[in-house]
Amino acid sequence: MDPHDFEQRLTDLEVKATFTEDALDRLNEVVIRQQRQIDLLMRELMELKRQPASDGLDTLRSLRDELPPHY
Repeated sequence: MDPHDFEQRLTDLEVKATFTEDALDRLNEVVIRQQRQIDLLMRELMELKRQPASDGLDTLRSLRDELPPHY
């Protein structure tokens, strides 16, 4: 095997490893951000579940109530 070929293959592998590490870091950041969003949504859901059931009934309206006056 030619030493130049070996060095080129080694350089190619190092470059590939660097790109792989960068991609892994970016994906890890996405996972962390998504987990934070999930945690926030879970807290909001739990807060909504704690509210009395009658709160939601007062705000429900018929779509006919939403029609503009000219109809």
